[in-house]
Amino acid sequence: MTNIIDGRKIAKELNAKTKKRVEKLNAQGITPGIVVILIGDNPASIIYTRNKHRTAEKLGMKSILRKFPKDVSQTEVLQAIHHYNDDPTIHAILIQLPLPKHLNQTELIEAIAPEKDVDGFNSRNVGKLYNNEDGHYPVSCTSRGIMTLLHSYLDKIEGKNVTIIGRSILVSRPLQSLLINENATVTMVSLHTDNIDYYTKHADILVVAAGKPNLIKKDQVKPGATVIDVGINRTANHHLVGDVDFDDVKEVAENITPVPGGVGPMTIATLMQQTVDLCEWNR
Repeated sequence: MTNIIDGRKIAKELNAKTKKRVEKLNAQGITPGIVVILIGDNPASIIYTRNKHRTAEKLGMKSILRKFPKDVSQTEVLQAIHHYNDDPTIHAILIQLPLPKHLNQTELIEAIAPEKDVDGFNSRNVGKLYNNEDGHYPVSCTSRGIMTLLHSYLDKIEGKNVTIIGRSILVSRPLQSLLINENATVTMVSLHTDNIDYYTKHADILVVAAGKPNLIKKDQVKPGATVIDVGINRTANHHLVGDVDFDDVKEVAENITPVPGGVGPMTIATLMQQTVDLCEWNR
């Protein structure tokens, strides 16, 4: 029988643990603080940032949603980042992506102090993850959330064959490092890969982050595999679907994430978890 990986349930459990950690810090006179920088009027970004802001406040954190118009200058955003870098009440800084095309995304991310880089995208934190360094540092929230899901449903990751479809710096590449650091064998492919079915059929764990609705069908999946669907796509009739044909693939997968309700809730829950981490690590 296929297990439907319940991201909402696991996220709720994680948020409950985070709330207890916040309460413990509050008792010591410390309040974890996060600022989310929103630029422009992208409808999805507005929803995401609002949900992050509300969740942080619900968990007892200090939360600032800093909004800028879509024509804001690079200098103005950099000034805001430097301001929050210097603010001791802010422990986590996040820039909501995607950004308007006139802004230099790399420069803005690199401007965030590494110890406040809650998304784990600053090159110093990326390098530490890639090198599997000891110590505390943030990593991609979505990638870390996926690892939490995998640990909740699998006895071990070590020795598993993993195929990741997608190669983004936001999810796929940090996830590759996290999996390798746990001794999995990881193959990363893309829509440009020849004979992609060969790699998907040999995967014990298949992660799909290609941005193409219903890309993966059951005949492309190894029976008994764990399938993680990172995709979020809106159809012509306004339904949300993933990159995996859920109804088809669930017939052969042992574990599978739904869309919505799988990876999505874990991203925000992990963001909250990592905000508290940064507060504790940098006291």
